[in-house]
Parts: sequence; structure tokens; C-alpha cells
Amino acid sequence: MTSIADLRKSYERHELSEDASHADPLKQFDQWLHEAINSEVPEPNAMTVATVGSDLRPSTRVVLIKGYDERGIVWYTNYDSRKGRELAGNPFAALQFHWVELERVVRIEGRVERVSEAESDEYFHSRPLDSRIGAWASPQSQVISGRGVLVTNAARYAAQFMLQPPRPPHWGGFRLAPERWEFWQGRPSRLHDRLRYTPKGQGGWLRERLAP
Repeated sequence: MTSIADLRKSYERHELSEDASHADPLKQFDQWLHEAINSEVPEPNAMTVATVGSDLRPSTRVVLIKGYDERGIVWYTNYDSRKGRELAGNPFAALQFHWVELERVVRIEGRVERVSEAESDEYFHSRPLDSRIGAWASPQSQVISGRGVLVTNAARYAAQFMLQPPRPPHWGGFRLAPERWEFWQGRPSRLHDRLRYTPKGQGGWLRERLAP
């Protein structure tokens, strides 16, 4: 049986240099995300969200990015979930994308706030009907007695709302405004490329190389 300690891979697919990267991290992210999509890697839009609760213990979960622009990175969730409650008490988070097949990682850190009611409404009503009913049916992160609770709730809300479920008041979007970006590209001999972007005092971004 192979030992976990003996599992190794040589990263040799791409490189990331200062000259070939964008001065704006959002443009670099946009390029890498579209390359992941075009390469048909599994779930290219999946990202890990890390938050910290009032007990100072971190927690992570995987969600799907639903939008991004100069204002930040957007995802949607139940505000009463663990991540929602933790962000209400400590509005800072870290995101991570890992595109294994491309040997790439993007890390983003910043302050989080809720998106506008209008944005949440617009996205909610673009979702499939089953997903909209599911937002009502699942008391996310709460203990339930079994899957039957979800099935019963879904049937009840489907009968109540029919084809027009409104957005639940406890469901909506978050936006993380980046204060730090890091782009990681696997390289041979564990001499990986790491570029970090942090805000400059006069606007723009400071791009620095980090040791792997």
C-alpha cells in the first residue's frame, strides 16, 4: 500500500511571471477563471470560503462564485447558516480557488458585506424552481431529525408558492471586496510561482513575488 507521505507530483504545465501577468489582479483572475472554464476542469466556479466565528475558530466550506467585478466576488447563501452568522459577527473572509488540472490556486482575502436586496432578488428569480423551493425548505446548518424534514418542507412550500416562490428574507448574496490577492502556479522542484497583490497607497496594486 502506498504511503500518503510518498504521494508526490511534479508541477510542469505552466509558469507565472511578473512580465506575463496582469498589473490588475481582477484581470489576472478573469483570465485564469476563463482558462479553467475553457479547459473544462470540474467545477471551475467552486471556491472555498473561510470564516472565523466568535470563538475564534475558523471554518471552511465550498460554494459557487456567482459574479465578480471591480467591487468584488459574489456568492449566495442562507444568511442564517453558520457562515452567515459568522460573517455577521466578523465581516472578513478568505476565498480559495483550486484548479487541480491547471496546477493553479487563487487566494483572495477581504471584507464581506451583503449585496443589495435588488441583486439578491434578481439572482434568486433566475434560479431553477427546485432551487428556489430548496432555499425555503432547508434550515441550513441547523440540526434536523432526518432527510424527511427536507422532503416535507419542500412539498409544503411547493404547494404554498406553486411556480412563484418569493426570495426568503434569510437568503441572499455576499460580496467580498478584495484587499489581498495571491496567484499560485505549480512549478518543478517545488519552486512554485507565487504573486501577491496588495493595494497601493495612491491607487492601483503592488505586485510582489513570494517565496514558495
